[in-house]
Amino acid sequence: MEVELSYKIENFEGPLDLLLQLIAKNKLNIFDINLTVLIDQYLEQIEKFKAQEMDIASEFITMASRLIYIKTVSLLPKHEDIEQLKEELTGELIEYQICREMAQKLSGMMLGFDRFVRLPAEYDFDKTYELVHEPEILLSAYAEAVGRGKRKLPPSVAPFTKIVARKIFAVSSKIVFVMRNLVKGGKKKLSTLYSSANSRSELVATFLAVLELCKANRVKLSGDTPENAEITLIKEHKR
Repeated sequence: MEVELSYKIENFEGPLDLLLQLIAKNKLNIFDINLTVLIDQYLEQIEKFKAQEMDIASEFITMASRLIYIKTVSLLPKHEDIEQLKEELTGELIEYQICREMAQKLSGMMLGFDRFVRLPAEYDFDKTYELVHEPEILLSAYAEAVGRGKRKLPPSVAPFTKIVARKIFAVSSKIVFVMRNLVKGGKKKLSTLYSSANSRSELVATFLAVLELCKANRVKLSGDTPENAEITLIKEHKR
C-alpha cells in the first residue's frame, strides 16, 4: 500500500529544498535524475499547496514554470537543449545539497554567537612612508592639494570690484546740477551738460534729470539736431 506524504510549505526554505525532498522520497539519483518523475512530483505538490490555500512564494512558482518548460522541451522531436537544461538544474541541486549539509555541520559546532569571536588585538602600524616618487608626481600632487584647499575659500572679490566700486549717480543730484548751470546763464547747449559726464551712469542720470525737468515744465528744449539742441530755464514757473 502506497502511503502519500503530505508537506507543509513552511518546512521548505525554497524550491530547491522541495526538489531535494522529492528526490529523497522517490529515491532518485541526484546525478542522474529522472526529470519526468521529479517534475510531475513538484507540480503535484504545488497544486496541493494551492488546494490547501497556502501562501506560495514567487520563487516556487518561478521554479514550476522552469520545470514545465524543461518538460515541454523534452517532449519535442528535437531537443538539443534538454541536456544543458538538465545539467544546470542538477548542478544547482548538488550545490544546494552541499551547502545544506555544511550548514547542518556548522550548526552542531556552534554553541553561541560568540564562540568564534575574540576582542580586537592592538596593533602598532608603521607610519613611515617608504614609497619613492618622481619630483613631477610630487609637484602634481601638491598642486592638486592646493587646488582643493582653494575651492573651500570664499570667492574672490576681484570680479565684483568693477561693479561694486562703480559710482552710482542719483537723478535728483543731476537735477540740481542742471538747474545750477541754467541759473548762471539761463540757456545752455544740451551737449555741454552731457560732456561733463565721466561715466555712463552719470550720463544716464543727467538725461533723466533733463526729462524730469521738462515734465515739470521748468525747462524747455529747442533745436533741430542733437548738436544744436539747447535747454532753457523757464523763469516764471507756477507751483
